[in-house]
Amino acid sequence: MNVVPRDLMTEIPVSSADFRGAMRHLTGGVSVITAGRGKDITGMTVTSVTSLSVEPPTLLVSINRDASSFPLIRRHGAFGVNILTADQLDVAERFAGKGGLKGADRFKGAKWVTAVSGVPLLVGALSAFDCEVEEIMERHSHGIVIGRVRDIKSSMRTAALAYWHGQYVAVDQDEDAARLAEVSLPAHGRRGA
Repeated sequence: MNVVPRDLMTEIPVSSADFRGAMRHLTGGVSVITAGRGKDITGMTVTSVTSLSVEPPTLLVSINRDASSFPLIRRHGAFGVNILTADQLDVAERFAGKGGLKGADRFKGAKWVTAVSGVPLLVGALSAFDCEVEEIMERHSHGIVIGRVRDIKSSMRTAALAYWHGQYVAVDQDEDAARLAEVSLPAHGRRGA
């Protein structure tokens, strides 16, 4: 493999619009990040959650530093990650700012429990994680937040909510597996064919 030395490369600026358009091709699981305690709570819809480590259990989330959640995460040193089910589209939209709701008003219309750290966790989420902040690295417009998982609440649901090409998409393991089986099996292998 030939690598071009950096000083010989021509810097071509990438526009925000081009970058955003290209990233729309990446399908992301939809989660709600929650922050704060008591009545001073807020949250936001994200697709930027990933596992960082299994030992110890650690998550990484990227949060815009202008978001209302960022100062509360910094102040309290904790946050919640709530992985949404396919039927929690209304929660995703509320926490994405649809309808203009902010702060504690975003939590109305869903059931929440208070985690040990004090952050709200969504009842019925696929999984909900109570995280303690280990480190925050600020880069450009965002903070990369590393959180040690202190508790997990999981449900028996299997249909997840994803985001792709600017739209929410339901991913249902049972239904999608059945559809794939129908189109992938040769006609002579299907029952009744």
